[in-house]
Amino acid sequence: MATVEKMPMLQMGYDKLNAQLRELKAERPQIVDAIEEARAHGDLSENAEYHAAKERQGQVEATIVDLEDKLSRAQVIDPTTLSGDRIVFGATVTLLDEDDKPIRYQIVGQAEADAKAGMISYNSPLGRALIGREVGDEVEVSVPSGDKFYLVDKIEFI
Repeated sequence: MATVEKMPMLQMGYDKLNAQLRELKAERPQIVDAIEEARAHGDLSENAEYHAAKERQGQVEATIVDLEDKLSRAQVIDPTTLSGDRIVFGATVTLLDEDDKPIRYQIVGQAEADAKAGMISYNSPLGRALIGREVGDEVEVSVPSGDKFYLVDKIEFI
């Protein structure tokens, strides 16, 4: 029997997925109403409103199934309960780039990753390169734009 892989995430990511799920479930009755209204217009073969509503229904149902799966496998981790001198999931890391410019990232789950907000997935190239590193370690990451080099300057659990 296949094992179910847990999805590590922060409470914020869990709450975000839950909110999306509630919104989509609330949209279900509106989609059903739109399908009924479009069906009342007659010939379904050339009824664009009907086909659009049915397509939206399929998208919503698929997304609901995906979100419910992610939430059922969620392993919520509170980074404030962690400690240590190595980078792990949930750690906030300050890196120095090649120009000694500080860059700060928190290692998070795939569902909550947003590089612009300083949150990178543990599965991203940089996230994988950082896991297990300590302050003072040099990290090399191959990205589409070329190789990047960083120095781990600080590890925090906040």
